[in-house]
Amino acid sequence: MRITFLGAAQTVTGSCHLVEFADKRIMVDCGMFQGPRLIRERNYQPFPVDPQSVDYLLLTHAHIDHSGQVPRFFKHGFQGRAMATNATVDLLEVMLPDSGHIQETEVERINRKARRAGKKMVEPIYTAEDGYRCVKNFERVCYDQIIELDEDISVRLVDAGHILGSSILEMWVREGGKRNKLVFTGDLGSPGKPYVNDPAIIEEADYLITECTYGNRLHKDKGENRPDRLLEVIEETYRKGGNLIIPAFAVERTQDLLYDMNLLSIAGKLPPMPVYIDSPMAVAVTELFNKHPDCFDRETNALISSGENPLTMPALQFSRTTDESRALNEIPGGAIILSASGMCDAGRIKHHLKHNLWRPESTVLFVGYQAPGTKGYHLLNGATGIRIHGEEIAVRADIRNIDAYSSHADQQGLLDWVGKIKGKPRRVFLVHGAPEALDTMSKLMPEKLGLDTYAPAWQETVELTPDSAFTPVDLRQAYRAITAKIASFMDSSPGRSEVERVMKRIRDLDQVLENKDRAG
Repeated sequence: MRITFLGAAQTVTGSCHLVEFADKRIMVDCGMFQGPRLIRERNYQPFPVDPQSVDYLLLTHAHIDHSGQVPRFFKHGFQGRAMATNATVDLLEVMLPDSGHIQETEVERINRKARRAGKKMVEPIYTAEDGYRCVKNFERVCYDQIIELDEDISVRLVDAGHILGSSILEMWVREGGKRNKLVFTGDLGSPGKPYVNDPAIIEEADYLITECTYGNRLHKDKGENRPDRLLEVIEETYRKGGNLIIPAFAVERTQDLLYDMNLLSIAGKLPPMPVYIDSPMAVAVTELFNKHPDCFDRETNALISSGENPLTMPALQFSRTTDESRALNEIPGGAIILSASGMCDAGRIKHHLKHNLWRPESTVLFVGYQAPGTKGYHLLNGATGIRIHGEEIAVRADIRNIDAYSSHADQQGLLDWVGKIKGKPRRVFLVHGAPEALDTMSKLMPEKLGLDTYAPAWQETVELTPDSAFTPVDLRQAYRAITAKIASFMDSSPGRSEVERVMKRIRDLDQVLENKDRAG
């Protein structure tokens, strides 16, 4: 049995892992790469595995960096069984067509320039219609239900506590008379989040593939202080007389903000500011949340039962049409505007930034991870100007950040969750993290939990041979591992410690190949 790490390896996006044994191929997630151009270009490359050769596609959740390549995967021939939780499939029905629409819009813009320059036209990697079509092929799975894919493979999805419908994947594989258990965390949530339950505890795992998004960071603002931190930013903006612009992911982050604003409103603390959701997808997802009280935790259901539904709070207004969205740009101040995308690289948020960033009375509040290379990343890191729709916009608004809205467990949360696994994994594969986060966790897990860790490179294949060390499959995989590292260097400008770590990995690979030569 072996795993090939086709995405979220040495980076945070593009989650995709291929499990192979005997004549079976199982794909876990099929995400889109986001962030710097060098990373995004991977979305346009041919799939490293023939979609027609894959038997099963299992999704941990609906976020685009875990599901965004699914329409393309179907478009290029996948005919196997696709599965996800009920809530995840409902979210896919909203998110994948929207993603396809973004691809179409972006290609239309590129082709307008290409026509003027006499260059070749390009096609979107998939369309909104492709998004609609592929979702119809998904089987809806309940939490905690063991599913026998065949006589040798069983899987179960349990609550990951990350977003609505998110799951941890447990996979049991029988090979050569032995049974091994693989666990994929997908994205792991933090305890105490609104709406969703805390992440389920896994009893045992032979191999754990875990995300490390915040592997080198602790959330500064703990959950219990989060409404107070939000209130500080709202009151600051209200006193200045400007607008509060919040780039918020349409799924979970927008709804989490509404939850806290509702608590402030109930307590009589929220200033008299209208709250607008200006994102068609965020509006649709907010309405979809109301369909899934079965996924809510006890506190959220109690709040709704008392008549205080955060998803329908009195100050809330939905901006659905383009004209309604444009009208918000005419508001001189006193409004709270939540709009997507959360990293400021697409969607209506760019218009609101264009109309508010240059205003010192306004505030831009970030509440989620900003991938390197995105506009949100540059704003959080002190950019004095930013280019939007071909125009340079000065940054005079206050830029604020609240860590506690992250849907991911932080460093301590990851260590706590992994530490509760009673049957300790033989090896922990660290994925879905920047190199610094992976490097930190590769030291902390052995030190604090006594676990053997490894952070694979993009497209690297690792053999899972019980009771023996792992080895790359062949020289091609070693070459891919090294060249992927070099590509990441070009993008991230690594420090000395990262270079030393990669040089050690290269020496390790060289030793593996030398040992193979000696063994004949």
